Amino acid sequence: MKIVVSLLLLCSSAYGAICPTGQVKDEAALVQIEHTWIRTVEQHDPAALGCILADEFEEADFDGSLINRSKMLASASKPSNGHDELADLRAHIYGDVAYVRGSVCIIENGRPVEKTRFTDMFVYRDGRWQCVAGHDSRFPKAQ
Repeated sequence: MKIVVSLLLLCSSAYGAICPTGQVKDEAALVQIEHTWIRTVEQHDPAALGCILADEFEEADFDGSLINRSKMLASASKPSNGHDELADLRAHIYGDVAYVRGSVCIIENGRPVEKTRFTDMFVYRDGRWQCVAGHDSRFPKAQ
């Protein structure tokens, strides 16, 4: 029994973090996950971000490139000059599948420099929401 418990803890510790389980299956939990995602990136905490991203995670970026889980985790460990502010978050749940749509404004030196609309797709498994896919689109720059 001790070996099984140890293996479960080892397997659930994505990049050194023990991932939460027993998450509530409601919209508020998904919105909170999006806020946690932003914090993990700003705090350069790929271990915590690893708990949010499913192994098969893939994001279609605004330039058409695809970003997999390992690239997203690597980017979370790099320093950034900005701060991200989330807005217009709306979560929609369909059983064990959900998506969150919102916008994020990147602030640098106290000024907004870029605004993006995103959609993140989640699956509820192993007692928690895991993001399996995302898509970003940039808002046009103001003239």
